[in-house]
Parts: sequence; structure tokens; C-alpha cells
Amino acid sequence: QLQLVESGGGLVQPGGSLRLSCVISGFILEYYAIAWFRQAPGKEREGISCISSSGLNTDYADSVKGRFTISRDNAKNTAYLQMNNLKPEDTAVYYCAAKFAPPRSVCYRAPNDFDGWGQGTQVTVSS
Repeated sequence: QLQLVESGGGLVQPGGSLRLSCVISGFILEYYAIAWFRQAPGKEREGISCISSSGLNTDYADSVKGRFTISRDNAKNTAYLQMNNLKPEDTAVYYCAAKFAPPRSVCYRAPNDFDGWGQGTQVTVSS
């Protein structure tokens, strides 16, 4: 029984920052890669960032590269997404997901075969 719970979303002005958190329970996080996805109204779910189970390898979509930073703290069973210089086009529901990944240098941004998903947290960027 896997659970992921996102928090930290909200309303922010363009150029502002938010940090999303994803608390993961029901399994040992050590061997799971974590990814953040987002889905804006009328758009498909986009994998924006991921981090390997080791925490040493990350990947970002071009749309967020240089502005967002993914991290994890296995001891706290938590993953984070620091979002800086937010833009209106970042408005979306943000989801975290966990995927079993014994190759500890690998992470995934494609939405298939994830073992658990969070319920989502709304991020709205507007003046």
C-alpha cells in the first residue's frame, strides 16, 4: 500500500518561488526513483523532473531547466521540487510519483510503470 502526498502548492506571482514536498510512505524509498509531473488544463501530463534512487542523478524538462531543482531526503521519506522564477505557464497540478529503480543512477520522466502517485497539488502563477 503505497502513498505519496504532495504539499506546498499555492498562488504565487510571476517570478516568485515555491517548494513542493512529497512525503512517501508504504515502501522503502532507497530503491525508488522519484519524478515530478504536472498537468495544466487541456494539456497532457508532463514529466518535468526526476531524481535517481541514489539522489546523484537528475533530469529536467527543457521547460523548467535552470529554474526548478529536484532533491530527496530518504531519511525523511520526502522528495522536493524547488521552483524558482515561476511563470504563468507553470500553472498546473503537480504530482509526484515513485518508481522502483534498482539501477540507482537511473531516473524516469515518462509516466508509465510508476508504482505510486500522489494526489496532486495546485500551483497557480498569476499576478
